[in-house]
Amino acid sequence: MPQPETPALAPISSGDWPEAVADLQDSFAGRLNVYRVMAHHPALLRAWVDLRQHVVQDTALGRERSEIVILRAATHVKSSYEWNHHLSRARALGMADHRIASMRGATSEMDPADAVLAAAVDDLMQGARLQPQTKAALLGLVGIEGTLDLFATVGFYSTLGFIVNTFETPLDDAVASEVSDHPLSQ
Repeated sequence: MPQPETPALAPISSGDWPEAVADLQDSFAGRLNVYRVMAHHPALLRAWVDLRQHVVQDTALGRERSEIVILRAATHVKSSYEWNHHLSRARALGMADHRIASMRGATSEMDPADAVLAAAVDDLMQGARLQPQTKAALLGLVGIEGTLDLFATVGFYSTLGFIVNTFETPLDDAVASEVSDHPLSQ
């Protein structure tokens, strides 16, 4: 029996942007392909706004720790789209390539604080909970709000990874150029 074709969800062009989220077109939503794909479901994109603000901008983890968590989550969900976007963002924060690249490897090869964050992501992605030792280390490093924000970040970026992986969302041009011109060095 032939398989039914699945509908393509290409990033929505500016000319076809949904009226229901017209106010978001000039924001983050209109700038990135992942959100241009999500715009196929305007109500979801609208609901995403406040969570994105918290997870991306207002997180108790802080920007660098957040990038560590996102890079590790991107590795778990095998999302080259999210990996490359956050490679770019991590570099913009001044993070060295060797530190960024370490997020693809063993925690024993990481900076100790990064290893705690990566181990927490590993626990969540592999067992849907923190192991007692990981939980104690993470709470000691980032406190309860940071721990809850880590959970939210992993969930948020896993969802984005599912979207871009399923619909083969193309990497945004600026990030593709940056990665091509400046590949990750070890």
